Amino acid sequence: MNTPTNKPKKVALAYSGGLDTSIIIPWLKENYGCEVVAVCGDIGQGGDELTGLKAKALKTGASEVYVADMREEFVTEYLWKMVRAGGEYEHKYLLGTSIARPLLAKRQVEVALATGCDALAHGCTGKGNDQVRFELTYKALAPHLAVIAPWREWNIVSREDAIQYAAERKVPISATTKKIYSRDRNIWHISHEGGALEDPKNAAPDEIWMLTRSVKDAPDRAEDVTLGFEKGNLVSVNGKKMSGVDLLTTLNRIGAKHGVGRVDLVENRFVGMKSRGCYETPGGTLIMAAHREIEALTLDRSISHYKQKLSLDYSDLVYAGLWFTPLREALDKFFDSVNEVNTGEVTLRLYKGGFQPVSRTSPNSLYSLNIASFTMGAEYDQRDARGFINLIGLPIQVQAAVKSAAKKAARKSASSKKAKKK
Repeated sequence: MNTPTNKPKKVALAYSGGLDTSIIIPWLKENYGCEVVAVCGDIGQGGDELTGLKAKALKTGASEVYVADMREEFVTEYLWKMVRAGGEYEHKYLLGTSIARPLLAKRQVEVALATGCDALAHGCTGKGNDQVRFELTYKALAPHLAVIAPWREWNIVSREDAIQYAAERKVPISATTKKIYSRDRNIWHISHEGGALEDPKNAAPDEIWMLTRSVKDAPDRAEDVTLGFEKGNLVSVNGKKMSGVDLLTTLNRIGAKHGVGRVDLVENRFVGMKSRGCYETPGGTLIMAAHREIEALTLDRSISHYKQKLSLDYSDLVYAGLWFTPLREALDKFFDSVNEVNTGEVTLRLYKGGFQPVSRTSPNSLYSLNIASFTMGAEYDQRDARGFINLIGLPIQVQAAVKSAAKKAARKSASSKKAKKK
């Protein structure tokens, strides 16, 4: 922790208007006596989250408020990179919160430098991953600025305490003691944590899901959706080209209607503990699946398998907040190269929370009907397989012969000992 030795005069706060950051503004003023600059990025939170945000921040003590529309940047410069890399953490999590934090922290640093701030602050808890993601970005982009993390300093130890603190200072909040869930939403996903979800033996309550329909309420008829890619980037839905934001918005609507994209996950946090969360990523789930289907056509086995290994490393980097690092940038160059051939269309059939590919096409497809067909063809002489198998199997054959000889020797030695005893 980069603890300030002198109290800062002006602090840029990563502000969402949620419970934690809402009470941090008065807390900073009370405990540091500083100006507070609230910084918020619109990355597709939707709903009413941004409504009245600026007025609320000013009313609760902020001297300046900056809200930037960062949706297209988020999609094209962060999400599409993650799609090309096949980013997925621990088999399930599509990194919706993880991928957003470096962008928000970058914007916060930019505002801090432009407005003369001498410190940065965030509302991440001392047990979570987000404190790491924000502060590693700070270190990469503005290591000279002090960092204030109230959850590691104040006497508030629970969300109930935070709600009481807000009530005492007349800070308007939406959280209540009866229904306490910590949520993070952007155009890629929404996450749900806390409350009944803290105990993994509890089923996720129906009330938590906000984007996706339940399977029982999903349409009784299947729907086909076609995703078009150019060099690994999504460029069209059902043949219609749109901006990145519109593409994702469209697929979110379609996927959510059919109950696609719900995940209930116990994950290993970067800070060392396990946690349980529920995620809704309807459009992202379809995009990642369709991208894998394109790769199945266009990548040869060695590239495909090596990419899978690097995808795990990339996912770990994103999850840990190591976005602004030379390794992530170097890996992006590899994935950009691999995706040069990932152009084509994939049609998915959605039904009752699930989906399956029904069509895949690419001008760069390596799939050959002549070779793959069970019918004998001129391009593949099946008699060649004998020599191929013999060469591949030679070490196995030699090893088996050695083991067999050893067993014979052991049996011969045992028989000899018995004969001597007689």
